[in-house]
Amino acid sequence: MEFAEVVRRRRMVRNYDPDRPVPPDVVDRLLDHAVRAPSAGFAQGWGFLVLDEPADRERFWAATTPDGGGRERWLTGMRRAPLIVVPHANESVYLRRYAEPDKGWTDQSVDRWPVPYWHVDTGFAALLMLLTAVDEGLGACFFGIPPQRLATYRQAFGVPEEYQPVGAVTIGYRAADHRSPSLRRGRRPMDEVVRRGRWS
Repeated sequence: MEFAEVVRRRRMVRNYDPDRPVPPDVVDRLLDHAVRAPSAGFAQGWGFLVLDEPADRERFWAATTPDGGGRERWLTGMRRAPLIVVPHANESVYLRRYAEPDKGWTDQSVDRWPVPYWHVDTGFAALLMLLTAVDEGLGACFFGIPPQRLATYRQAFGVPEEYQPVGAVTIGYRAADHRSPSLRRGRRPMDEVVRRGRWS
């Protein structure tokens, strides 16, 4: 598929065919593309938890949804996804990388960073998975893990404290889906979001 078509077709998919697993070679390509994301100082301070077994996916939903059941319409369809990948960011990898001689920030202070690049870079990796899913004929959705469920999630999967999930990605073959009501807002016109030369 042409890249422009991949970008045009990308959307958040919230319902999947539960009887069609994502082939292992496609899972490998999703992850291979994710780790090709840019990262500050080539730190690559990310980690990915892959959940493709039914018991693991059920444990994920039980750990991350408030009632463990997920009765909301969008979540019912999401729970059918045959693959969940949870991208994590590791701040300490960046702080150590930038304390190395070629960078020299030996104080390892987060105050040197204008934004938390460990989150930005892990978000880049997640976007590459979303685009790869489209290119492979799949659907995908990036969504957040509620803050009040993070401890339960960590415990359920033994996630080390230094790794922070930036969200989760469901992936699978699309099933009939409803359009998000948010789409009624329409895409903002370019002249509202793009400035050339100076802001005003």
